Amino acid sequence: MARVLAALRRAQSRTFRVRLVTVDADLEFSCEVKWKGKDLFELVCRTLGLRETWFFGLQYTIKDSVAWLKMDKRVLDQDVPKEEPLVLNFLAKFYPENVEEELVQDITQHLFFLQVKKKILEEVVYCPPEASVLLASYAVQAKYGDYDPNVHTPGFLAQEELLPKRVIHLYQMTAEMWEERITVCYAEHRGRTREEAEMEYLKIAQDLEMYGVNYFFIRNKKGTDLLLGVDALGLHIYDPNNKLTPIISFPWNEIRNISYSDREFAIKPLDKKADVFKFNSSKLRVNKLILQLCIGNHDLFMRRRRVDSLEVQQMKAQAREEKARKQMERQRLHREKRLREEAERARDHLERRLIQLQDEAHMANEALLRSEETADLLAEKAQIAEEEAKLLAQKAAEAEQEMQRIKVTAIRSEEEKRLIEQKMLEAEMLTLKMAEESERRAKEAAQLQQDLHEARESERRAKHKLLEITSKSAYPVGLLSPDLSYSTQNLSFDFKDTDMKRLSMEIEKEKVEYMEKSKHLQEQLNELKTEIESLKLKDRETPLDILHNENTERGTSKQSNFKKLTLQSAKSRVAFFEEL
Repeated sequence: MARVLAALRRAQSRTFRVRLVTVDADLEFSCEVKWKGKDLFELVCRTLGLRETWFFGLQYTIKDSVAWLKMDKRVLDQDVPKEEPLVLNFLAKFYPENVEEELVQDITQHLFFLQVKKKILEEVVYCPPEASVLLASYAVQAKYGDYDPNVHTPGFLAQEELLPKRVIHLYQMTAEMWEERITVCYAEHRGRTREEAEMEYLKIAQDLEMYGVNYFFIRNKKGTDLLLGVDALGLHIYDPNNKLTPIISFPWNEIRNISYSDREFAIKPLDKKADVFKFNSSKLRVNKLILQLCIGNHDLFMRRRRVDSLEVQQMKAQAREEKARKQMERQRLHREKRLREEAERARDHLERRLIQLQDEAHMANEALLRSEETADLLAEKAQIAEEEAKLLAQKAAEAEQEMQRIKVTAIRSEEEKRLIEQKMLEAEMLTLKMAEESERRAKEAAQLQQDLHEARESERRAKHKLLEITSKSAYPVGLLSPDLSYSTQNLSFDFKDTDMKRLSMEIEKEKVEYMEKSKHLQEQLNELKTEIESLKLKDRETPLDILHNENTERGTSKQSNFKKLTLQSAKSRVAFFEEL
């Protein structure tokens, strides 16, 4: 009932609502009922700023199967869902053979990156564990930029979905251990922009066996269940239990004609000696989808081998200019950052030196104060010792006078004489003791005089050093400003022809370095595999894990297997398909 009412309202209205779901965001449009699929598709592309439209399409789900909106028919005349708003998915329908050469716009690259990443995480595309870690590190670089240990502390990836659940389940590793492995690789990507990190992600992903392949269940004439794979290179026949390694492949340049009648599909090879090979699919709708994908992929296959159209040439020229401009901008920013860091280091050094000189001046002031206090104390002690020496000398003279007086008056009785002699002896002993004390005090006074002289000399040296420190401290403070001024003057950068030529040479050099990068990538993957191999739980391996390991041991890759299969004649391959 609800569908009937919606259809009636739509018939009365001249517009209908469409919700477009992209891998990046959801968009809503109000469309006219007379619009064709092309009108809606072009509106979406204009909204996204997308010019490489030939890779994409509008997908919808009907009766538990997917279909793509036809460009030449009215939207509402197609078998789309009748609910409103009409929900369509804007997705990549066709994949490039070489992402680095074919994807020109940043928005195209970004949409592919998000879609491929989603397929890998949802395990629609098989990805081995070591490649999963490396891809995760590039995804982190694309999102977070350069690694900074002060910002990207342990746990910063806790909420991120970066690895397929199959990979996490396969190893006896905690979330912290996975984060550590990813972070080690992430730290090596310093200096890459978001666009460069996404491109590196896609360059690795395009070598995965299931990348860009659409699979369909089919049967040959003998009724054998098989899988048909359609991708950018051609048609592939798989064992239903092995989606990684095709057993037969037909490149697009070997196929003359593709057609279907009801559920039967017929493929006519270019080789006239080869028979037409036929197979049956489960539904007529599936045959329509297979034909769409075959036609689109074949057109793109032939298009890649022709001279680029003016539109593509223009886009590539603009992309090169934009890349050159961004690279020069990055170089300018890098130079500014380096100059700023150098200026900050110089400032920090001068500030530390200034603090050091201030500490030295403070210590010198304290030493000077201590010297002055010591000198005053020594002078006071010397004066006291001198006065005590004079007093002792005076007492010694008085004792001598007393002794002379006692001698003159020693005419008394023998008892008095004995007492006088005793007193004289005591007086002599006292005199001797006072003389010794006077001599000691005199020596002490002399020593104090010497100490006073040394203290005043130390005070003079401290004052001299303080003057030197004060004169030095004025220099670094003045030095900071000219350096910063110089740095500021050097932040400006002019675009010059020499820079453009040098940049062009660097871009050309990247092509030469491609083989070395591929070798480095393989070494990285092997190293990662070795590091985590000991933690693998063999009993948790999936059939695809086992198949991938067998291919690795045999040295079989996606490219090598394709070349090997296409070395056989088309006739023999068709015959082999019929006998399966």
